[in-house]
Amino acid sequence: MKKPDSSKEEINREGVRGLYEENRKLVDQFGAEYISGVGKLPDFYTFSNGLIFSHRNLGDFLGAIKRGEKTAIVSGLNPSSSMHIAHLSVFDTNLFFQREYGSRVFIPMSDDESYVTGKIETQEEGLRKSLSLTKSILALGFDPAMTVVIIDQLYPQIYNLAFSISRKVTLSTVKATYGYTPDKNIGMHFYPAVQAAHVVFPNLFGIPNVLVPIGPDEDPHLRICRDVAELLGYRKPSVIHSLFLPGIDGSKMSKSKNNAIYLLDSEKETRKKIMNAFSGGQASIEEHRRIGGDPDVDIPFTYLKYFFLPPDEARRIASEYRSGKMLSGEMKTLLYEKLEERMEKFRKAFDRVTYGQIDSVIIKNDETDIVSLCEKYSI
Repeated sequence: MKKPDSSKEEINREGVRGLYEENRKLVDQFGAEYISGVGKLPDFYTFSNGLIFSHRNLGDFLGAIKRGEKTAIVSGLNPSSSMHIAHLSVFDTNLFFQREYGSRVFIPMSDDESYVTGKIETQEEGLRKSLSLTKSILALGFDPAMTVVIIDQLYPQIYNLAFSISRKVTLSTVKATYGYTPDKNIGMHFYPAVQAAHVVFPNLFGIPNVLVPIGPDEDPHLRICRDVAELLGYRKPSVIHSLFLPGIDGSKMSKSKNNAIYLLDSEKETRKKIMNAFSGGQASIEEHRRIGGDPDVDIPFTYLKYFFLPPDEARRIASEYRSGKMLSGEMKTLLYEKLEERMEKFRKAFDRVTYGQIDSVIIKNDETDIVSLCEKYSI
């Protein structure tokens, strides 16, 4: 049982706590509210396990559901990488609302934002990755008849809506919200209007009640959108924020650090990442039995607590870990078994998705041949 040196451990502790603080800032500094203040929350693990941390006007959206009104979820993906474990908190929630309440789910692929910010090198790369992510969405179990995927370069009409919104968004607002300096390209300055267009898009389908599940780093887009929505005659979208989870090393998940567990990782890759994940255990089994571990900074326990364990079981395991009864290796094995079972189902479902199914969920305004594009990129 190898344990990092004390300086690295302290950096990790601060890193994990720092990520959680990003969520608290939304409440303390930017007017969001803790999810615990909502009266009756949906009966789903992302709410009961604390993955959904804060919100804006969730009660309004739940009220619309109770009244039997049409509802929609808008939840985008950035096509700069494939889906990883942290995406599950948002997309499992999206799927729950679709299955439980019949909410139509709109999924914008921000291929244009990825391009203007330099996350991808070419627009073609954005298209290829967006098609692959669409396949992943279907593999998660979304109903094609109730799901709309928006890839902006295949549906440029979205920019007409963005232009109408842009009249209500000033350059000073964008600068104040994002801290952009004059050297940033104008695509980055304009993109908040595109993001707002994605959010209000369900209104064009006669659906005025919109919920946007996001990570805390996406909240600036929604603050701008909520400010302009009413000016344009739309209802303010409701927002829920998923907890910012650390990567396997305890720092922010990053493609460059390769510290995320991707849903298409092989069984061997998954096991290796989990077994090398940052642990709150001690340097030896003997020391761990004597002193116990720290589940608060233990990454395998963090993933177990939020994704796989009911609150009572999570508290029991945390107690056993602190007392030294449960070892770090046992914690990692438990996570591997539960996560691999989920990922194996996903990989099999991914292989079964057809090009025709991908075509059926992508909105487009011309005769774009999605099947030929999938064949071209070997999606």
